[in-house]
Amino acid sequence: MARIESHRDLIVWQKAMDLAVQVYAVTARFPNAENYRLTSQLTRSIVSVAANIAEGHARSTARDFANFLHIARGSLAESETYILLAVRLGYVTETASAPVLGLIDEVGRMLNVLRRRINPR
Repeated sequence: MARIESHRDLIVWQKAMDLAVQVYAVTARFPNAENYRLTSQLTRSIVSVAANIAEGHARSTARDFANFLHIARGSLAESETYILLAVRLGYVTETASAPVLGLIDEVGRMLNVLRRRINPR
């Protein structure tokens, strides 16, 4: 197993970055009227997932890292809610949202496992 020297080495961070790219592609199809509403909220929350993983990894204690993973998990749930709202509003189809929602689920499971491993309480 390779040594983790940077947050960039974490598979969960890599997948969170992939997820952000997918979300940016999906929100590019949202109506212009949503640029400063749903689009802005969704892109900020999804970027927060990878950013919190990175910031947590840079902290000096496992407890701090676990806390940032917890925050990332919250941002992920927020992002999922925005995607589901976008489907309900007709901004994105269920078919187009399925890969995003699948990756949200995968990243969420990975965050949960990593958090338990670094802070098993």
